[in-house]
Amino acid sequence: MAFGREHHTKETCNASLNAVKDALYVLNGKWKLPLIISMQDGPKRFNEIQKSLGEITPKILSKELKDLELNEFVIRKVYSTIPVTVTYELTEYSGSLDKVINELRSWGMQHRERLVTSRKTELVLEDIER
Repeated sequence: MAFGREHHTKETCNASLNAVKDALYVLNGKWKLPLIISMQDGPKRFNEIQKSLGEITPKILSKELKDLELNEFVIRKVYSTIPVTVTYELTEYSGSLDKVINELRSWGMQHRERLVTSRKTELVLEDIER
């Protein structure tokens, strides 16, 4: 949905604000989207997910997985093996975030490039001033 100024009213502004707040409430924190991305290639066990994310602690990972399960993005499957095997996999509903993730990835790459270019320009200007 594009923001058109011509349709900007207090009601549409509040509706947009509430929709964004709802989305951020569900996807808050630095781990939820990376966690979803880490599971896009199929089901994973807890330790596999933790390794793929690097710095996340087991306590935080457990909490994030529970939150994602509550919001229907992840399914936890328990297999009655010895020892018990537990896997986590994305639900079909998690695919509704594909556009969001792709847009964030694209924006993140552009933003990083902008900062790198900006810093290079600053360094060149500093050299010229010396």
